[in-house]
Amino acid sequence: MADTARIERRLKFNDLRVLLSVVEAGSMHKAAERLATSQPAISRAIADLEHALGVRLLDRTPSGVEPTAYGHALMKRGLAVFDELRQSVKDIEFLTDPTSGELRIGCSEYAAGGPVLAVIDRLTQKYPRMVFEVVPGPVLTLYRDLTERRVELVITRKAEFADRSDMVVEDLFDDDIVTVAAMRSPWSRRRRIELAELVNEPWTLPSPDTGIGAFAIAAFRARGLAPPRTTVITYSVHMRDKLLATGRFLTMLSTYTLMLPARHSSLKALPIKLHNARGTIAITTLKNRTLSPIAELFIKTTREVVKPLVRTR
Repeated sequence: MADTARIERRLKFNDLRVLLSVVEAGSMHKAAERLATSQPAISRAIADLEHALGVRLLDRTPSGVEPTAYGHALMKRGLAVFDELRQSVKDIEFLTDPTSGELRIGCSEYAAGGPVLAVIDRLTQKYPRMVFEVVPGPVLTLYRDLTERRVELVITRKAEFADRSDMVVEDLFDDDIVTVAAMRSPWSRRRRIELAELVNEPWTLPSPDTGIGAFAIAAFRARGLAPPRTTVITYSVHMRDKLLATGRFLTMLSTYTLMLPARHSSLKALPIKLHNARGTIAITTLKNRTLSPIAELFIKTTREVVKPLVRTR
């Protein structure tokens, strides 16, 4: 590996940007078009990087170019560099005008309609020029978006099967998962129900690689039961709400989602004890990533908003 001081003199931000663009585009020709430059200029930038580092960064394949292990290592740190530069510009904008700012938030659909919505509502009333981009998704997808710096923070139920070694996790409140039916469902009139009675009922659940999807399977197996055949597998909360409204379908939800006004009168938690149902809703950020002022304000406001939930638990 080349001398560090020599690398610092020869490593250029533009060359690093070219490398990221080439990998994203899949070829030097497409990267040249995106960057409005020539292909020889792209090739020269990559060659300069490889010469400065003394390693090969890209492999040419029949389907395009792919980063080597060295290329992956440089890209990971390169993404962090450009992300920090973007954040610094946002910080300056926020300092010059604290009433504005932009924040990308990753969250589950349940959190989007619950605490995230409540925090955004409170902040936008005070700072109407703030902009929030809410990115819902399964927990593992959200954690990947966080590590790849597509979002600045994540609010979701903690997944024990996820690797969070490079993250900072702050617990917000404990929450239970419950079995849910529509108020018009015959099951809602029962005072006592065994989980075994629901095996052959129509269910709508998210896929097993999501937090609640995996929990549902584990809940049945903990009772020595085969998981039910899920009639409709979807991550869409809106679609599941529509299916529940028919009175035929069952699902599992976090209890705090039932507190939402739109759901409170139409859905009911069934009287069923579920194994290991309690979990923790947490706010997660990336280690060694300086938070923007708007992210810090969002986290502070989130703590205030969830205080009633902490007390009730």
